[in-house]
Amino acid sequence: MPLFSIQKEYLKQLEEKPFKLEKEMQKLCEKNLTALFGLEFVSTEFSVGNFRIDTLAFDKAAKAFVIIEYKKVKKFSVIDQGFSYLSTMLDNKSDFILEYNENKIAGLQRKDIDWSQSRVVFISPSFTAFQRGAINFNDLPIELWEIKRYANHTISLDLIVGNKASESIKSIANGRKVIEKVSKEIVVHTEESHLEGVPDEIRGLYERFKEAILDISDSIKIKPVKRYISFSDKGNIVDICIQKKSLKIWINAKSGELDDSKKLFRNVSDIGHWGNGDYEVQISDDKYFEYILFLVKQNYILKHE
Repeated sequence: MPLFSIQKEYLKQLEEKPFKLEKEMQKLCEKNLTALFGLEFVSTEFSVGNFRIDTLAFDKAAKAFVIIEYKKVKKFSVIDQGFSYLSTMLDNKSDFILEYNENKIAGLQRKDIDWSQSRVVFISPSFTAFQRGAINFNDLPIELWEIKRYANHTISLDLIVGNKASESIKSIANGRKVIEKVSKEIVVHTEESHLEGVPDEIRGLYERFKEAILDISDSIKIKPVKRYISFSDKGNIVDICIQKKSLKIWINAKSGELDDSKKLFRNVSDIGHWGNGDYEVQISDDKYFEYILFLVKQNYILKHE
């Protein structure tokens, strides 16, 4: 999709400035991982097994490692390469933990990682129709992102969305041991998997919150993880755990940061909990809908001032 700049009420199409080397994409993305993906940079050119991983990142919300690969060439299989990377990760977990701890101040322990949420991200200026079609599975731990550079220092980054209503990746395993092995340990969660078996009234309550939260900003994205559904924009904003009879909501603010005049939320800073942030509330109806949404907006504004 072309980009335009406004010049005296007229549109001028921006000239594309293609990346000459994969390394250009890599350096740009590594310096801006948080802004682009909400990820923590771990290391570059990490060697493990028979692979050299371009960028190793960590997803704090999912508590999982993310492998990022940059591609200028088009002749590669996203399925074969993606699952090979994931298989290597699962075979060398201690190496990934060691790599994190050697590059970060905070120590990471095995209990801090959810290996089932691991994923691979391919970044390229373009993908073929075959590569785009290859991600049409409802449980694929692989993402494709197209990146383009334009004149006036502009970048576009677009996620290629597959047909998530399609079949499972397991349907094409057919004895392919790498796919079978990875699929047993890595689980891709979706909104529908969280909503499965949930009564209509709770489903409706979630949908109302979802719509209102997304209306706060066009840049807010939904990210289902193992225990909850996360809403993020350059970092986590609010998490919702969908239960049979209620919703549990966590606002990502540290103790003392949220102006909760009604004292509706409880402070869970010293209590084990799933979501991000120190504020938690459990609701089964929309009695406090507007007030909760007000607090979410309040926190969002504080985080984005």
